[in-house]
Amino acid sequence: MVELCGGAVMASALERPTSSRIYYAILAILDSIFSAGVAAPAVVGYWRGTWHLSDIYIYHGNPVYGSLTSIAIGFTGLFTFNLLQNFLDDYLHPDKHRLCYYFGSRLYTYVFGFCCVNAWRGAWQALDLFTEMSSSTVFATTSVSLLALAIMRAIRNIAAPPFSLSLDSCAGYFEVPTMFRANNSKDWSLYILDCAFSVGIVGTLVVFVWRGVWVLFDIYLFPGEKEQSSIGSLIIGYALVSISFLLQPVMRYTCAKLFGLPKLILADAFILLSFLATVNVWRGIWNLLDLWLIPENHEMSCWITHIGCFIFLILLNCSNSILVRGVYIDAEEDKGKCVVFPCHYLRLLFKIERAKKEARRQNLIVVTKNFSIHTEANEKECANGSLLNSVVTPMILQGNQDIP
Repeated sequence: MVELCGGAVMASALERPTSSRIYYAILAILDSIFSAGVAAPAVVGYWRGTWHLSDIYIYHGNPVYGSLTSIAIGFTGLFTFNLLQNFLDDYLHPDKHRLCYYFGSRLYTYVFGFCCVNAWRGAWQALDLFTEMSSSTVFATTSVSLLALAIMRAIRNIAAPPFSLSLDSCAGYFEVPTMFRANNSKDWSLYILDCAFSVGIVGTLVVFVWRGVWVLFDIYLFPGEKEQSSIGSLIIGYALVSISFLLQPVMRYTCAKLFGLPKLILADAFILLSFLATVNVWRGIWNLLDLWLIPENHEMSCWITHIGCFIFLILLNCSNSILVRGVYIDAEEDKGKCVVFPCHYLRLLFKIERAKKEARRQNLIVVTKNFSIHTEANEKECANGSLLNSVVTPMILQGNQDIP
């Protein structure tokens, strides 16, 4: 009987890690599907609507003025939000006024998102206006920009949904990492220069890389056939998305074994593969929305995706995914974490719920222990006749009981 019980305990201990791994793997797959099939299309829809509305309302018919105005709006806004991130974090802290924090943070996301789109639109159109649209010129500008990012170890900043997802959590909501991680509490002048470099240089290079790869697909993938080209991009994009997610465990294991330059090269190559997937997904969804969503009323179509997708992302608690903010360094994480896509939606929600449940359980256990101590003291006092008139109602709680 003892051997049977010991065997059952050992079997249970062996099965628990396996079931935990399977549970985590299922959540990881669901997170990938959610990010690629739900969150990413909503983010693309918001960007597409905001971009085209800027085309309509910002110096429509004058692309030069429109581009320069978008650059001014976008980069001024991004630079300001970089500078004010600590102030916003203190002033709109949820512990001070939760309702004010909620509406203030969503307004922040909306304005920041508008500035992000205009910064990209302005730089993108400026390159269209002042450089040739030939494949050689586009390839040259893209290669130079990508090389500059590689030298600065900043290639990973070209990532976007479906390979990066930001939840609207309280912690770090207003945080914007800068290139050199300057501290504004020590030296404001260095911090201002750091913000300017992060927004003006790194951000612009990222736009140039995106624009170059996008235009190259316009040139070579079914040129002149926008619908076929868009569907082709969607097929290529989601095929590469699937391959990238499937390769992630292997890449994580391999990068954990490497150090220095080999690790950096492998991580960057994997990021570039996922980037090709991202551009094709965005290009396919964007162009198909132009073709299929109320094509006879372009302005209404843009308003629908601009407002509808933003509200949808707020309801999903991941509206921060529309933002392009912060500078991240390639392969700076330990082991293989540098190739892990930050697409933790369901995993994070389940983790938070488990933490809340555990906190409630621990709190009840503490209350039970305190009650027991208090009861012992009451019994001693009753024995001395000091609390003869007190009535104590006992409460029994099991320490290992699940609390709903």
